[in-house]
Amino acid sequence: MHDSAPLHGHPGRLVTAGVAVLLLAVTSGSAARTQPPASAPPVRVVVVGDSLSTGHGTSPQEAWPALMRTDPAVTGLEVVNAAEDGSGYLSLGDYNGTFGTQVDDFVTPDTGIVVFFGSENDLGYASADVGDAALAAMDKAEALAPEARIIVVGPPSYTTDPDPGLVDISDQLRTATARAGGEFVDPIAQGWISDDFDDLIGPDGDHPTVLGQHYLLEHIGAYLEQAAPAAAAALEERPDPRRPADWTS
Repeated sequence: MHDSAPLHGHPGRLVTAGVAVLLLAVTSGSAARTQPPASAPPVRVVVVGDSLSTGHGTSPQEAWPALMRTDPAVTGLEVVNAAEDGSGYLSLGDYNGTFGTQVDDFVTPDTGIVVFFGSENDLGYASADVGDAALAAMDKAEALAPEARIIVVGPPSYTTDPDPGLVDISDQLRTATARAGGEFVDPIAQGWISDDFDDLIGPDGDHPTVLGQHYLLEHIGAYLEQAAPAAAAALEERPDPRRPADWTS
């Protein structure tokens, strides 16, 4: 067994070791500071709607919400399609759902945007009742996701001479949206699809073709792109429910 040499007998080793440790610390700190920040999580978007959003007449994969998931022009969104054929604010869908039950089933606290689209299925109901049901659905969305942006897209008409009942529904939705603090989009006033009906609407005269779904993607997607930055910022700033109320950094 050999005795260990005292450390003070090798000052060169000490200096070298000290420099190495210092360089390691500096390099590690620099690397930590220069790492790119983690990318922001996608904004969760819940689409509440009817057969115009399910891909009826084409396929679910061709519906505009599904197309939005893969469209490079619309990035940073996680799209959840809650739409149900036949549903409306009052109209029961194929599975007895309404726009209100879609909100109940799919809107969560981390939802950043809720899109309501439609619905002509509410024709035949009193327009004031449709407005009341719409406001209730929007209020429920806000209660479930307080930070979410609400975008309400009224029913399209496809013609320059719209059904008066659709106009009444659209007017009720405009009023309800204003009361809920959301953004209203009026396809009737904007003349959606009416200039290219033959290419955009299928043989049943009601549901979009593949081109029609891309048309909806382009038009509705533009509003989502505009809303996404504010939605992301609001979600980022919301209180962390895991922290105690009196927690401070």
